[in-house]
Amino acid sequence: MSLIPKKGTVYVVDDDEAVRDSLQWLLEGKDYRVRCFDSAESFLSRYDPREVACLIVDIRMAGMTGLELQDRLIERRSPLPIVFITGHGDVPMAVNTMKKGAMDFIQKPFNEEALATLVERMLGHARSAFADHQQTASRDALISKLTGRESQVLERIVAGRLNKQIADDLGISIKTVEAHRANIMEKLNANTVADLLKIALGQTATKA
Repeated sequence: MSLIPKKGTVYVVDDDEAVRDSLQWLLEGKDYRVRCFDSAESFLSRYDPREVACLIVDIRMAGMTGLELQDRLIERRSPLPIVFITGHGDVPMAVNTMKKGAMDFIQKPFNEEALATLVERMLGHARSAFADHQQTASRDALISKLTGRESQVLERIVAGRLNKQIADDLGISIKTVEAHRANIMEKLNANTVADLLKIALGQTATKA
C-alpha cells in the first residue's frame, strides 16, 4: 500500500519558512502530498513535469520572483496550474498573472477551506491536462511508426480520397495503396476506418 496520498501533489514555493510550514501543515491535513521550496530556482531544478501537480507560489520573493517563475514555466509550455500568494498591495499585480494563465490568487491570511477548494480545482485541471498530454504522446508514438509513403497515404485517407484517387495522386498502383492502408491500420492499432480517423485527426489537432 502506498504511503503517498492519492489526491495529488502541491508544490509550495515561498521564501518565508513560516508560510511554507503553515501551508504544508494545512494541505497535508487534507491528504495532499506537499513539496516545499524556499526559492523559484530550487523549484525549477527539481520540478518534474510528468507529475500531476499544482503550484502555490509567492508573488514576491528574493531572487527570482513568482512572476518570473510563471514566465519561465510559460516558456517551457508547462501545463502546471498556478495560484499566487499575495499581500494586499499585490492584488493588481496578481490580476495581471491571471491574464497570463494563472488560475487564481489568494491573499494572506489564508482562508483554509477556500484554499483547499482551490487546490482541488487546480488538481482537477492538472489531471485533465496530464491525460491530454498522455493521449497526445501515445498518438505521436503511433504516428511515428509510419513510413513517409504511409504518412502520405494516411493524409489522403483523412481527406476522404478513394484508393484509386490516392493511387493516381502518388503514382502507385491500387494494390500498393491497399498494402499501405493495411500496414497503417496495423501500426496504428486501428480496427476500423473510424478508429483510424480518430487517431489521425487527434494527431492533426495537436499539431494545429
